[in-house]
Amino acid sequence: MLEIGKFSVMNLENAVRGMRNPMSSHRLADSFFENGEFILGEKDLALAKKLCRAGSDHRKFLRQIFVSVDVTAPLYWWKEYDTYKVSTVANSASTMHKIHAKPFELSDFSADMLTAESMEYFKTTIAYLESVRVRYTETKDRALWYDLIQLLPSSYNQLRTCTLNYETLINIYASRKSHKLHEWHVFCDWISSLPYSADLIKLKKD
Repeated sequence: MLEIGKFSVMNLENAVRGMRNPMSSHRLADSFFENGEFILGEKDLALAKKLCRAGSDHRKFLRQIFVSVDVTAPLYWWKEYDTYKVSTVANSASTMHKIHAKPFELSDFSADMLTAESMEYFKTTIAYLESVRVRYTETKDRALWYDLIQLLPSSYNQLRTCTLNYETLINIYASRKSHKLHEWHVFCDWISSLPYSADLIKLKKD
């Protein structure tokens, strides 16, 4: 399971303006605002696509198009996401400090792919974790806290607010669009929905 929450795409106007700095071609800029939204003009889009396909050294302006997004995903997915440490920042909900703050429920975990037999077993795991959590809240026994931390399944869902840029999204999409984990398909579908994704991230050929 992976859920996309609030997200914003920022600094597109400034990045496109800077895109024309190397050749001082600002006189050709034709982008504009419409109903508060920045729209790439035909000439700006053509140049942006040309630079994107020329390689990372030429498309530096993509590093200045920022994206902030709330993602809720299981720990096993976050371990793979953490491969992308360049030009990314994430602020996560704390398992260390808040793991005992609420009862464990099935909805706290990504269990949507479990077989029926495994689901029944997993419910016993959740029940045991909850019994340990209750005892910890009553006793504050640090050994019980360690039980929670070390027994916590990697399917436990964690919320993170992530900041990254379009260049990083190119790498993620190219590497993960055909991944066996369903969560990556959901994430790549979201990438596909971003402004000008087909031309600037997915590098669609004309």
